Amino acid sequence: MQRLLLASAVSLALAACTGGKADDSVAAAPSAAAPASLDQVELIPRDALFGNPERANVQLSPDGKYLSWVAPLDGTLNVWVAPADDLSAAKAVTRDTARGIRSYFWSYRPDTLLYLRDSGGDEDFHLYAVDLTSGQSRDLTPFEKTTAQVVGVSDRHPGTVLVGMNDRDAQWHDLYRVDLASGERSLVERNTHQIGSYLADADYNLRFATRSRPDGGVDLLRRAGEAWEKYDEIPYEDGLSTGYAGLSKDGTTLYMQDSRDRNTNALFAIDTATGERSLVHEDPRADIGGAISDPETGKVQAVAVNYLREEWKVLDDEIRADLERLQAIGPGEASINTRTRDDRTWIVAYSAAEAPVEYYRYDRDGSGGGELTRLFSGRPALEGKPLVPMWPQELRSRDGKTLVSYLTLPAHADANGDGKADRPVPMVLLVHGGPWARDAYGYSSYDQWLANRGYAVLSVNFRGSTGFGKDFTNAGDGEWAGKMHDDLIDAVQWAVAEGVTTQDKVAIMGGSYGGYATLVGLTFTPDTFACGVDIVGPANLNTLLSTVPPYWASFYKQLVRRMGDPETEEGKAWLTERSPLTRVDAIKKPLLIGQGANDPRVKQDESDQIVNAMTAKDIPVTYVLFPDEGHGFARPENNKAFNAVAEGFLAQCLGGRAQPIGGDFAGSSITVPTGAEGVPGLAEALRSHTQDVRR
Repeated sequence: MQRLLLASAVSLALAACTGGKADDSVAAAPSAAAPASLDQVELIPRDALFGNPERANVQLSPDGKYLSWVAPLDGTLNVWVAPADDLSAAKAVTRDTARGIRSYFWSYRPDTLLYLRDSGGDEDFHLYAVDLTSGQSRDLTPFEKTTAQVVGVSDRHPGTVLVGMNDRDAQWHDLYRVDLASGERSLVERNTHQIGSYLADADYNLRFATRSRPDGGVDLLRRAGEAWEKYDEIPYEDGLSTGYAGLSKDGTTLYMQDSRDRNTNALFAIDTATGERSLVHEDPRADIGGAISDPETGKVQAVAVNYLREEWKVLDDEIRADLERLQAIGPGEASINTRTRDDRTWIVAYSAAEAPVEYYRYDRDGSGGGELTRLFSGRPALEGKPLVPMWPQELRSRDGKTLVSYLTLPAHADANGDGKADRPVPMVLLVHGGPWARDAYGYSSYDQWLANRGYAVLSVNFRGSTGFGKDFTNAGDGEWAGKMHDDLIDAVQWAVAEGVTTQDKVAIMGGSYGGYATLVGLTFTPDTFACGVDIVGPANLNTLLSTVPPYWASFYKQLVRRMGDPETEEGKAWLTERSPLTRVDAIKKPLLIGQGANDPRVKQDESDQIVNAMTAKDIPVTYVLFPDEGHGFARPENNKAFNAVAEGFLAQCLGGRAQPIGGDFAGSSITVPTGAEGVPGLAEALRSHTQDVRR
């Protein structure tokens, strides 16, 4: 799932939003023959929604010589490269056969790109370099139990990169300069000062850093010769909304997102010599989100704020006409994936809630009248399918807070396409992870899948979510299974009152924190939901905090202040009281759990604990476990397999339709340690899958 712990995404939304009501500008025009029932809506195959994309993450090399993307090679996602002027000559330059490669980027060394890869979802990401000339791939961080952090890639030093590695100390990353040709690393700084993050300039000089304090706040450091000195600090309350945003290429301007002495954070430009601050942009509704910077100077040219939809403020007239040109693609959202060093060519991704991503090449002419060429769709199998709009909403909590939310309606429940339910249908409350993250407008395979199966889908930015100012985020402190959950219940009541659904036909589903919210829903409010789908959700908050990855050390004090400190009796008691495991006796509605065995954030033991407790008390549960997955299901074979199970589970619970499991276990590592009989057709599909594997 995309809604996983501390995950985020930045996109360029060029359409205006309407300030709280459904946005008619993005609605799909109603069909001349609107479906009168779900049976009249074409069923979209799971493979089209959750199988490998045909192409993704499209980029241009900095010199404009190559076009690259991620695409399947023998069923596994790998990086492909083609001459920019001959896409038919594309060839795979990586050969992964496991979970696939999704994260890659170009270096400034000619014909060299970099990619990150972990093993089985353990998040020990290694950094690799691929030389296109020789075809050689080299592991630049070849150390066990090491997670690479890329700190700097500069056109002034094309043969090297700055990389943090925690092979010496699992908690803290030492900083190295790594030669891309030889793989040799040279120590830049031994991290003996518990530095959480470094900021280097384009010449790889260390300029700024951060260090966490015991109170959960952060010290801002700057370089003074060979030492670090404290020059400012971030209070705990601003810890999730204040921080460095980058340096200009000449090192004279430090950009910083700052919520101190305000609620929503603003972007400031700071003169690194004098310390003088100037406001770049602010918005009282929401925090500063994405930014567009000049590839040559690093100067910020435009900034984004995402309230209901993402809106951009252009700061540099040099690109104003270009962004207006991109707006003409359609009413959805466009993002600039890459820009060449000479800034003559951009790769643009465009999508809307009801339109999966498609890619364009934009050749600038300097006046905004450049040539825009469509390259291809990321998921052509979805073209022409009955995808539906997503409708931003402003809901109210019982204590008066505004909850920005997103409603997706099945086609047959909104025949005139106005974002208002024509009839009540079953609903899935889809809860985001984090919880310090947010839901946003855009294409979502999960929303489209569930709507196509007959369910309304409601996603709620409950208190504790980020992006809406620090007051809203901090209102979630100490409110796990408290007011954070109340917000979700209030959203369900809104949906019932609006005729979207009925009280007895609501399921709760989510990943990571969303999985925890699912377990809370079935234990703390056992009569509210008809059933729940928990994906990699923690059941025991004490064990969750005792097993976080060691390299989360710089964030740990923030974590325990926002939740509870397991090292104090008071904190331990709070964590116990707010743990679904403590209330397992209350579960009386069907529960489906999905887990990756290698998850480093929410370990398998979290799911094992609640499954074992339910089994001991003869409470039914269906438990799906993948031995080669981590925090979420990256392999499409596993994602399709789990969703095939979830689809049958929800159909039995809510009465929506379900595509038979069929061959969707093929290539999957799926195991079901308990409860296979709880989902129609699951036991039979497992037997058939086992026989196929043995053959």
